[in-house]
Amino acid sequence: MQESCSYGSEVASWAAASIDEVLIGLDTRRNGLTVQEAIARLGRYGPNALPPAFHRAWYIELAANFIHLFALLLWAGAALATIAGMPQLTWAIVTVIVINGVFSYWQEHEAERAAEALRALLPRQVTVRRDGVAQMIPASEVVPGDLVELAEGEAIPADARLIVAERLRVDLSSLTGESRPVPRFAHAADVVGQAPVALPNLVFAGTTVAGGRGEAVVFATGGATEFGRIASLTQAQRERPSPLQQELSRVTRFVTVLAIALGVVCFVAGTSLGGLSAAAAFLFAIGIIVANIPEGLLPTLTLALAFGVRRMAARKALVKRLSAVETLGAATLILTDKTGTLTENEMTIRELWTAAARYRVGGAGYEPVGAIEPVQDETLRSASGDDDLKELLRTAALCCDARLLPPGGGRVRWQAIGDPTEAAILVAAEKIGLTEAVLSTWPRLAELPFDSTRKRMTTIQRIDGHAIACVKGATSEILPRCKAILRAGGGQAIDDEMLRAIESAHATLTSRGFRVLAVAERHTGVPVGDHETWRADDVECDLTFVGLLAMEDPPRPEVPKAVEDCRRAGLRIVMVTGDDGHTAAAVGREIGLCGEQPRIITGADLDAMDEARLSALLEGDELVFARVAPEHKLRLVEAYQKQGEVVAVTGDGVNDAPALRRADIGVAMGATGTDVAREAADVVLADDNFASIAAAIEEGRGVYDNVRKFVTYIFASNVPEIIPFVAFVLLGIPLPLTVMQILAVDLGTDLLPALALGMEKPEPDIMQRPPRSRRDRLLNLSTLLRAYGWLGMIEAVLVMFGFFAVYWLAGWRPGEPMADSGSLYATATTMSLAGIVACQVGNVFACRSQRESIFHLGLTGNGTLLTGIAVEIALLLILIYVPPVASVFGLAPLAPVHWIILAAFAPALLLLEEARKVALSLRGG
Repeated sequence: MQESCSYGSEVASWAAASIDEVLIGLDTRRNGLTVQEAIARLGRYGPNALPPAFHRAWYIELAANFIHLFALLLWAGAALATIAGMPQLTWAIVTVIVINGVFSYWQEHEAERAAEALRALLPRQVTVRRDGVAQMIPASEVVPGDLVELAEGEAIPADARLIVAERLRVDLSSLTGESRPVPRFAHAADVVGQAPVALPNLVFAGTTVAGGRGEAVVFATGGATEFGRIASLTQAQRERPSPLQQELSRVTRFVTVLAIALGVVCFVAGTSLGGLSAAAAFLFAIGIIVANIPEGLLPTLTLALAFGVRRMAARKALVKRLSAVETLGAATLILTDKTGTLTENEMTIRELWTAAARYRVGGAGYEPVGAIEPVQDETLRSASGDDDLKELLRTAALCCDARLLPPGGGRVRWQAIGDPTEAAILVAAEKIGLTEAVLSTWPRLAELPFDSTRKRMTTIQRIDGHAIACVKGATSEILPRCKAILRAGGGQAIDDEMLRAIESAHATLTSRGFRVLAVAERHTGVPVGDHETWRADDVECDLTFVGLLAMEDPPRPEVPKAVEDCRRAGLRIVMVTGDDGHTAAAVGREIGLCGEQPRIITGADLDAMDEARLSALLEGDELVFARVAPEHKLRLVEAYQKQGEVVAVTGDGVNDAPALRRADIGVAMGATGTDVAREAADVVLADDNFASIAAAIEEGRGVYDNVRKFVTYIFASNVPEIIPFVAFVLLGIPLPLTVMQILAVDLGTDLLPALALGMEKPEPDIMQRPPRSRRDRLLNLSTLLRAYGWLGMIEAVLVMFGFFAVYWLAGWRPGEPMADSGSLYATATTMSLAGIVACQVGNVFACRSQRESIFHLGLTGNGTLLTGIAVEIALLLILIYVPPVASVFGLAPLAPVHWIILAAFAPALLLLEEARKVALSLRGG
């Protein structure tokens, strides 16, 4: 019973047991449970639903946005402002923290809601037999011991052991990643060395019936299923802080140490050199500390990431966490699933072979669009070749049970019901006019279904008044039963030369990764209507070989270019799939992911490797990992991370979910992916377009570049905010800039231009650069020197020049005392504030690129930037000329001559920065 077995070692016992033993073990019968037993078991085992995914309470999620490291630094700044008796500054900083925290929570909560759903993969209604009567019940009420009836196209609600299987094939791709449906049987199985999902008489929750019908008795429900086990493994993976979060932690520590260090130095200097009292020196030190805390950095960063989220959404990529925008840009390695990610997850016939000709088939997926054209250099082509082609596709299509559904009725694209292999055959038949209506003119008389022993399927069709056997299956099983081959509309004996031609064609097609089916036919000679004589041994002999069908799950058309773009950007791409290695390698070659002879490593190979061997293996190129389980994908993610890689994982199946969660960035398919994969991922591609990954990487890199741009912009303004305090202590002059005026810059005039820098488009060469090194800091030495040692010092010199210019124009000369109050002093501090704003106008243009000249980028390339500058100047005018506001900040009107001086600040700074860029380019050359 379910209570006594855990999913894993004992699950094989259900597969190894006979049907009677299974029924006894689950205390049920072929008529199913009674209603009373089912009700009792529902109370005992609980509903057939996965345990809800763990989510922190909303108030904890909200609180987390107020207590991260940078927010704590701002809280400390607010506390210091309170101690210093500056309530306006306190409330301003608290407002910044609150607005930023609420906005961050709202943005991530909305994205989470858009991608939320862990349990929706289970079907809502299923058919079970209770008290001997078939009835529809909610899937959540299925219990161990229930007898479930399975039909084509239906989802399977729980893990169960088959007791009846008629031509049953199951699509396990959501669990295994294997693109083709697998046959399932009811008899006891050999379980030695078999993984649970490979056992041929078991079916699993979350998979679907691709063809045939069956009956199965449930042995595991809800969280005890394989589906639930993988979901639990996914939830157990803890999220890692993103590279940007790690960088912001470093920036916060740097800012904290710098601010406190400068505060201590200024306190000591104020008391020992400036003659200040301890109380005055303490307030002075607090001013220095506050000046060094970039209050505007946090909201600017959050809004920049939010704009990145919106830009990515416009490119069909839904971002669930703000920091994930930049993480994808930091990626150095992509571990990609194959089925449904690189490929369409829709079988498509690519080539056809007959004795008369070889054909290529255009189009992809289940939409019957695309030409079927002969290969031009085909030497075997005859005038009647096209007749043989039609016979090949007619025979194959008549031997199919699948159906095609056109768009409409809630379907936005062509869909298939039944075996995808048969659907591919029907699509190819429709491409030459053999529609469902045409095929129905040759009715089916009988069927010999596919089984694992014969490896073929036969139908008996009424064609032109005769009973014709249509056969398809493995070439190795059909070819030995053929005595003739169709050519020029008639049968021709198969001689040694023709046998070698068929075998050569088959070998060539399989070597290219195609799945190959052989098609044959036979005029039975049996009168129409005599159904008692349809036996496989009698019908499937003396066949006429018609041709070969070569099919594949084709790559998505956009994938080759996306792979090329990612490689140009310096990213490694490694395929990790549950599918066959040769199939995976063929897809890899077709999309340019690997060469002719990639190294194929299976899950069994990984199990045999210790950590040292695995680490050495991963340093190589041309790797394809095949037949891997979810645990193997997890191990690969962790092993690559230990090597310093920033790992992005793409996938669409349940089996991909643990790796998606463990990766630095998980990318799930939105349209065809499972809900479990979308739940585990950080980014969801709404259009399932792999090319969107390259676009998202470009956006992510642009975001990081932009973060560095506005960090440089914001930190440069710290220097002209600090230098006036230093001059105040060391030179004994009046304080050129008050703490409230610093606040006006950091939380007022600086914000919109900084935000506009965060909206800069990625620079043209951004996808030609290699991924940034993990050792490359956001505040690296070159950024610090540029912000503090160059741009900041230029601003400081110009600002102090403006401050002294006010006194000079009023008649003051060096050596004379300077007034520290009154209208002249207010005008001088206003000149300092306006000087910082004027310099920042030049600085914002300078920061649009670290190396590229502004004259190459253009002054009007970012419309938001021009708007931000206009708003910045408007805010400055409001601060100066609106009396109530001016009095709060201690400002006074400026004279025309002052504005003339200020007008030179922006071009002066910009020209000096352009000179630096020219010198840098010359030195680089």
